[in-house]
Amino acid sequence: MLQAAIFVVFPFCMVFAAISDMLSMTIANRVSIVLAMTFAIVAPLTGMEWSAYGLHLAAGAAVLAVTFTLFAIGGMGGGDAKLLAATSVWMGFGMPLVEYLVYASVFGGVLTMAVLTYRSSAVHTFFGRNLFLRQFADDRKGVPYGIALGIGGLLAFPDSPLMQWALERAVGQ
Repeated sequence: MLQAAIFVVFPFCMVFAAISDMLSMTIANRVSIVLAMTFAIVAPLTGMEWSAYGLHLAAGAAVLAVTFTLFAIGGMGGGDAKLLAATSVWMGFGMPLVEYLVYASVFGGVLTMAVLTYRSSAVHTFFGRNLFLRQFADDRKGVPYGIALGIGGLLAFPDSPLMQWALERAVGQ
């Protein structure tokens, strides 16, 4: 049951956040809450040491401090800031967090360039009312960065401590 929660909750939240941001330019608070609360409940049950648990929470707090500052100066959306922090709790301090941030940055850059190119082309005139592309066509809106965060999270997740624990148990059975 514990392994199933690890295998399902994180990927589902990442996919949900990406699709939600693509369709509505919002990431619901409940996504970040579910991520943070699931980690808070599941991690101790896996036998994670309290010091490691505290460092995971500290990673989330550190990322939240940076992303909140970026939000306050208009550099990022609030939903993106909260999602980044909640995802960082799952990664903890270490290489999985670095991987996540690098993946999200690379895909975010590619996404931003694609959206800007799309907005400056004539193509958006034809597809601007499409359910999946209408947010990309509106020059008054930002970039749905939740897509990049979702992809980055999914790519970094296999190396995260909880996923490694769940994979070890699944292979051992």
